[in-house]
Amino acid sequence: MSKEDEQIQFSLDLTEKESVDKKPADRKNPDENTILEWVCHPAKRNKKVTLAVSVFIVILVIVVYYATYSVWFTILGFLILTGSLAGFYFPSHYRFTDDKIYIKTTMQTLEKKWSQYRSYYPDKNGVLLSPFARPSRLENFRGIYIKFWNNKDEVLAVVGDKIKRDGANDGKDKR
Repeated sequence: MSKEDEQIQFSLDLTEKESVDKKPADRKNPDENTILEWVCHPAKRNKKVTLAVSVFIVILVIVVYYATYSVWFTILGFLILTGSLAGFYFPSHYRFTDDKIYIKTTMQTLEKKWSQYRSYYPDKNGVLLSPFARPSRLENFRGIYIKFWNNKDEVLAVVGDKIKRDGANDGKDKR
């Protein structure tokens, strides 16, 4: 073995450096102007509902175990129930910029352009951004739902400013 081979050292430095392999949505683009940014965590909003839902999941998991006597079905049932409620249990990060909307959840990261949306429909918990100018049955599948977190007025102001369509109602639902 030569001296050069002996001098090779491996570093186990685990400190976070400016990494090139970061996801593009995780890295903020300095060229984009962030208009509004917030985190929505519904499980923190109402502790009683969170406790009730958690107890219900535990009871269902116990029922699955005693119905099947299978640990694997019990684990699968727990994962399915918890995964279906991921939007409730885990936080969602929202960021509005001049040109785009960023939504980061536990399972996915979305990056959409404002120009894709032509109308919006607010309700008490959030606002549905629709790619259709008029109400359509496909809105729930093609649009995105933005949840409020004590910022309804700010979100609706930005959405109303960014989504303009032909017509007298500026994209708002007048049903």
